[in-house]
Amino acid sequence: MGTVWGAINRVPGHKSRGVGCCVGDTDRARIRVNAAEIHFHVVISLPSGYHARQIFMIAVIMTQFAMLFPGQGAQSAGMLRELGETDPAVAETWAEASDVLGYDMAELVADNPDQRLNQTEYTQPALVAASVAVWRAWKARGGTDPVLLAGHSLGEYTALVVAGALDFADALRLTRLRGQAMQNAVQPGAGAMAAIIGLDDDSVRQACAAVSRDDDYLVSPANFNSPGQVVVAGHADAVTAACEQARQAGARMAKQLAVSVPSHCGLMRPAAEQLATELRAVDLRVPRLPVLHNVDAGARDTVVGIRDALVAQLDQSVLWSDTIRAMRDKDCTVMLECGPGNVLTGLNRRIDKKLQAIALKDADGMRAGLAATA
Repeated sequence: MGTVWGAINRVPGHKSRGVGCCVGDTDRARIRVNAAEIHFHVVISLPSGYHARQIFMIAVIMTQFAMLFPGQGAQSAGMLRELGETDPAVAETWAEASDVLGYDMAELVADNPDQRLNQTEYTQPALVAASVAVWRAWKARGGTDPVLLAGHSLGEYTALVVAGALDFADALRLTRLRGQAMQNAVQPGAGAMAAIIGLDDDSVRQACAAVSRDDDYLVSPANFNSPGQVVVAGHADAVTAACEQARQAGARMAKQLAVSVPSHCGLMRPAAEQLATELRAVDLRVPRLPVLHNVDAGARDTVVGIRDALVAQLDQSVLWSDTIRAMRDKDCTVMLECGPGNVLTGLNRRIDKKLQAIALKDADGMRAGLAATA
């Protein structure tokens, strides 16, 4: 079989074009193309009349895709049960997580004893483990590496594991501590979060600014999830006031969420400080695949930059809409949600309906993802 060495020249839109030449003694060739850390193989038949030592030009069209990892809210009792019936990676990952954390992760996820799966110190490592299990199942099925990675809030830790910047065991321990620190940062009932539907981003910012007064009465945008869907967080009374301000500005809905901590706002600064201390003792590495971070939808290529982004993420907004648009602008047209649910898949479709969004949470999703990226 001949070998074609190809070079990719990026063109506008969602495809890339590779051109190569072959010198060989067979009428079939395997193309190997490397561009922007993308690797793929295509077997083609050569036109009739090509013989040994003839040189030809081949154009290859390839769809680029991104892999996305969910955060809190994607968990559910029994998550990944169906995928676990077909993919050994699920049980293997639960077992590995159990060894690291000292409790039975498979039992926690399957039975949710005492509702612990909804307590953030258990939720966070459970979701990291679930998303890593889906990633391992994807690779075991022959899935290729994406062009870009990103995680929503907590999911950023999973993205860094997949990118090779953070060990799985360290991610489990860090996210358990992260959950504990977040819970301890605010007294029960003192903080709140609310979803505001039907206002543009600037109007939500204005609603928060209109009611925030000082460090004892704060509310700010926490998650810019999709156009017309923004989550705010802060002191409970301030969140209530911001919701009323949003309704007066024309919001279709402003509803408080059932959460235990007000994430991604100024109330999380004590947790961010504690996390910064812990991160200094963790072995972080430069990622092998680019990860777009929540705080600015940009990638980091230094350990210091990654550490700073993880700390800043705790008390700053998650710019999810900007992250998906940045991926689209880098020619990614397929977005694969690598986790136990389809929360991000729904958000991504609202951000840009032209994007193909697929959740890999079960065998059907895996097959769809493989077909979309073949």
